[in-house]
Amino acid sequence: MGQNHGFPARRDGSGDLHPGARARRFLTGTAVIALAVMAGFSAHAPASAQENAIIQPGFMAVTGFPGTLIPGFVEGLLPGVDPVDETFIDTERASLRIFDMTWLGAPPEGQVVFTPPPFEVPASEIGQVFGLAYDDGRREETTAIVPNLYAAATSLHGLQIVTEDEDEDGRPERQRRGEAGARFMDGQFGEKNGGGPGSIWKIDGITGAVTLFANIDTNSGPGIGNIAFDRSHRQFFASDLDSGLIHRIDIDGNLIDTFDHGVNGRPARGLDPVADDGAVMDIQGAAFDAEEPKSWGYTQKERSVHGLAMHGGRLYYAVGEEAEIWSVGIARDGTFAGDPRWELTVEAEEDLPVTDIAFDTRGFMYLAQRGEVENRYDYSSFADSGEASVLRYWRESPDDPETESIWVPAPQEYAVGFPEPYRQGAGGIDLQYGYDAEGFFNRNACAATLVKTGDRLRDNPALEDQLIEGGPLAVHGVQLTRSTLVRPKNEPPFGSWFADYDGFFEDPEVKGHVGDVEVWRPCEGRAGYYEPIPYPGDIPVPGWPPGFPPPNDLPPCIELETAAYFCTPAGLEADLYIHDRAGIGGDSLSAKSLTPGVGVSPSKQTVPSLATPFTLGINGHIPGETVDLGLCFYKQSDAEAGGYFPCCKVTLPLETPLESCAP
Repeated sequence: MGQNHGFPARRDGSGDLHPGARARRFLTGTAVIALAVMAGFSAHAPASAQENAIIQPGFMAVTGFPGTLIPGFVEGLLPGVDPVDETFIDTERASLRIFDMTWLGAPPEGQVVFTPPPFEVPASEIGQVFGLAYDDGRREETTAIVPNLYAAATSLHGLQIVTEDEDEDGRPERQRRGEAGARFMDGQFGEKNGGGPGSIWKIDGITGAVTLFANIDTNSGPGIGNIAFDRSHRQFFASDLDSGLIHRIDIDGNLIDTFDHGVNGRPARGLDPVADDGAVMDIQGAAFDAEEPKSWGYTQKERSVHGLAMHGGRLYYAVGEEAEIWSVGIARDGTFAGDPRWELTVEAEEDLPVTDIAFDTRGFMYLAQRGEVENRYDYSSFADSGEASVLRYWRESPDDPETESIWVPAPQEYAVGFPEPYRQGAGGIDLQYGYDAEGFFNRNACAATLVKTGDRLRDNPALEDQLIEGGPLAVHGVQLTRSTLVRPKNEPPFGSWFADYDGFFEDPEVKGHVGDVEVWRPCEGRAGYYEPIPYPGDIPVPGWPPGFPPPNDLPPCIELETAAYFCTPAGLEADLYIHDRAGIGGDSLSAKSLTPGVGVSPSKQTVPSLATPFTLGINGHIPGETVDLGLCFYKQSDAEAGGYFPCCKVTLPLETPLESCAP
């Protein structure tokens, strides 16, 4: 290169240095580049900002229907008036709640857990919402890492329309069919705050302040299927139930562009493109029927996208009622890569939409179905209940050439709710930290618990004598279960906890009143540990090295002893000397950059012994920039054996030198 820029150049590909160069190299030990030992711990975050925040690690947000009221009911109704005609959305009650789920009081025995009073957002502010997502918690005004929560408008909790007060009783007139002058009922879409059926709301994670984040103003009424956050590019994706488009939205709420699965995705599987038919919801037209979802302007099933999730640089999305899971790559600049890929066709007892998708740290994909849309005029049902499954898929390893998909053909299933056949899912799903024997959450267990929303979760007359000891039976809310308890385990689900959405327990027959769930579960920035990766079908006891782990919290399984930097013709390289603290005998390292715009290579490498460093090339960074590396330390022989294998996972903030390698 002709210049050393303050640190040595490599002489050749062997990794040897010029004589004396080793003394002048840049060294960075654990004093500077540290692995965060506690999950989600931030040494820079002011305690006051985080302690007072409405969102903390382990907190759970849930959407749901707020309930109803009859204004002026105390004064009485006129003779012959049907009370249902005078019943309206209760705008003062919550359509979104945030629960503190850090302590559940006891081991799971099928009981109802009672948490501190939740933070609530009333329907008057945001209307009816379903899909939820957190951002990354990065803020300009503070170094505290506290995320904001985003909630998307929905028709999945019913559509209510009214016309102006004609009988002068102080209440608008409810309508079942489209009428001239009709409008959405107060509390439907947050219209008083500028919202509509295409709105996404932002709830500040520290103060709880609610603002309108983004608005898809072309959405005529069906609303948004779900939303997902892309951490790498700090952007959102939202599925539009009106047009079938997936919208890309920047961190400031600006709509950037769209992906059309019907036109650009289907041909990748040899299917004919299906363009949107242009149908819209017209609540002032005679064709609109509040109790007939076919009149609501949903796009065709072949292009209707519901659940969304980011994983491995791709956006996964669920299409149709006979649900298929597809994915499309997200390019380095954050745009859609134009490489749609069919992943699998969902194998479930019933063909129902998959309204939520989640991935855990081991690569398992979790899917939640929701029953067919209903809208009973008496508000009793917004979705058919009792047939929606919660499923888990994993990738074939190695891939079976005899199967069309790279995912296993038959998923595992979870028992949801006590009514048989244990399929009371309401369409929301997420992962939560694990819990210890006393019901305290364990932040070292990043994704050990599965959270599902559901209806009538504890309503089984045959088991009433057992269930009544654990609390009320009319529970519409969430079920928390250890993620290893797939059916037939936990059937019926006495190995679960249950939490009610609104705490009333007086509505045993309602259906579809609960929506999505999202847990703030920061696992980035923590040291990895010797994590057992389950093999398909069961969870084996991990082969811990002698004396490891200790009985309490797990320590880091590897430590960075030294990082040495060098300029090469290809740019900056780093030698990483790793100490195998847990004694797991690893010889291989998988690495990827978690910093947008920065690349590292190779993605995988094996060394003869840990006396030899792992060498990574780094490109696209700014000199002095901290590059976050996602590392996986493992045995190559385990990987070659196929299937899932143990992997020590670490997120490493690597501080690059201030000097440039440019000639």
